[in-house]
Amino acid sequence: MGIFTSMVFLISVAFFAGAVHQLLALRKPGMYPPKALLRKRAGTLAGGGAIFLLIGIIFYSFQ
Repeated sequence: MGIFTSMVFLISVAFFAGAVHQLLALRKPGMYPPKALLRKRAGTLAGGGAIFLLIGIIFYSFQ
């Protein structure tokens, strides 16, 4: 596996880890940041992780 493909997979994992972190922050009590903002952040990070995962799979399959 090439360095570029490995980096794309690592970025994907980082995005998914960020999404999990935001989802876990939803369970904490408190008002700030608003829960709608946390859900939006988690969705955006998960979407980015999915895109980078698909890019990584595409590059991995062509090597």
